[in-house]
Amino acid sequence: MAVPSIYEKSVASDLINRINLLTPQTPAKWGKMNVAQMLAHNNVTYRYVYEPEQFKKPNFLMAWVLKSFVKKTVVSEVPYAKNTQTGPDFIIKDERNFETEKNKLISFIKRVQSEGEKTFEQRESFSFGKLSAVEWNNMFYKHIDHHLTQFGV
Repeated sequence: MAVPSIYEKSVASDLINRINLLTPQTPAKWGKMNVAQMLAHNNVTYRYVYEPEQFKKPNFLMAWVLKSFVKKTVVSEVPYAKNTQTGPDFIIKDERNFETEKNKLISFIKRVQSEGEKTFEQRESFSFGKLSAVEWNNMFYKHIDHHLTQFGV
């Protein structure tokens, strides 16, 4: 089953509409994060693309592990399971401002959609090397869809 394309305006708008259904009090159906932490967690994916200087690039061994064992799970069409393990940069334990994180995530989604599929074809990933536009889409869409489902929207 093909993952909906975040590059399509209607798909991006649907994600944004779902995000706008969240409130600072929206409870999780599973997991440890509150809603603001979840939004910040999702922002890390986009920050890797647009703010990579904020993160330490994986060393050779970790890059090999990520490409060899993690990449397929992240960029395939297969949805994530509940409580899937995540990387250290994605673990958000401190309190975050709901509105700030929500607005950042919406802005990132709009940016990806407006830049379009061609911008992401064979673009270098922070963790996985060059990815196709489809792999980027799968990573972007299924990650946020997973967490919006986690929060019931």
